[in-house]
Amino acid sequence: QVQLVESGGGLVQAGGSLRLSCTASGRTASIYRMGWFRQAPGKEREFVAAITWSGVSTVYADSVKGRFTVSRDNAENTVYLQMNSLKPEDTAVYYCAARLSFGLAYRAYDYDYWGQGTQVTVST
Repeated sequence: QVQLVESGGGLVQAGGSLRLSCTASGRTASIYRMGWFRQAPGKEREFVAAITWSGVSTVYADSVKGRFTVSRDNAENTVYLQMNSLKPEDTAVYYCAARLSFGLAYRAYDYDYWGQGTQVTVST
């Protein structure tokens, strides 16, 4: 089992920044990739970014490329999502997720464990 706890959401004005954190516990040695997803009201959960547990490889959705950065702190078993130049359309509940098996994964059902989500609201 892997447990994930997110933090760092909140309310920010357009153009501002937030940093989300996701701390993993339990069988972290089994994790291959960590992903960030978001879900706005009435919309499907969408892929935002992902990083291998080793921290070597990252991948981003086109909508956030150049604005968001995913990183990992090995010592703290924590993954971060630095979000800059935020836009109102970034408003959503953000989730982190852990995937145990090898390979790229952009779909929610590719991930095995999920955090509880943290709300990000970007005002105009």
